[in-house]
Amino acid sequence: MSAQPGSQAVTSAIPFTLYSRSWCHLCEDMLAALRALETPARPFAINVLDVDADPALVARFDELVPVLYGDPAGAELCHYFLDVDAVGRYLAAHGAGHLTPPSVPGAHLPTGPADAL
Repeated sequence: MSAQPGSQAVTSAIPFTLYSRSWCHLCEDMLAALRALETPARPFAINVLDVDADPALVARFDELVPVLYGDPAGAELCHYFLDVDAVGRYLAAHGAGHLTPPSVPGAHLPTGPADAL
């Protein structure tokens, strides 16, 4: 993949893992909000895992879904709502440039210390 002069292009898809479950509107909203941040120059590889298919995942996440990770062995990026700031930091750490989010339904921009919890 070639980049236009002055732009950065990611040569491989950026991984995300979304812990989800069937019939979960927040899960659907988070996936849609994450997909809205994807571009042809910054493709995502989103692995959606149904927590109800694995008792260990139910024990770990149960009522927290949806939960988004970049690297499943790394730190949680967010749960319940997409944290655009956290996703932006994750993308920047993967050399995907800075994120200028559009208005994304289902996304959440932290506004204060209470949002950092």
